Amino acid sequence: MEILGWAWVALLLFGAVLSIETRISRSDRQLARVERKLDLMLEHMGLQEHDPRLREVIELLRNGKKLHAIKRYRELTGEGLKEAKEAVERLG
Repeated sequence: MEILGWAWVALLLFGAVLSIETRISRSDRQLARVERKLDLMLEHMGLQEHDPRLREVIELLRNGKKLHAIKRYRELTGEGLKEAKEAVERLG
């Protein structure tokens, strides 16, 4: 009889943990959706949040060194030439 009691406790704990994991997963998905929407709104308004690593790229652009900025962007991000050029043009 005692084993049956412990089995019920274990089953209830398992159900509680599963319920909590499901809620956390749902919250993570909702948060990711909100972040994507916020990113799109900031981009649309021209208020993109820049990666702190890109400060050097932005500084190169301000100094008129677009080619150096594209090269540095590629080094930092691993992007291809076309993607880097487009990204740097958006930054400038």
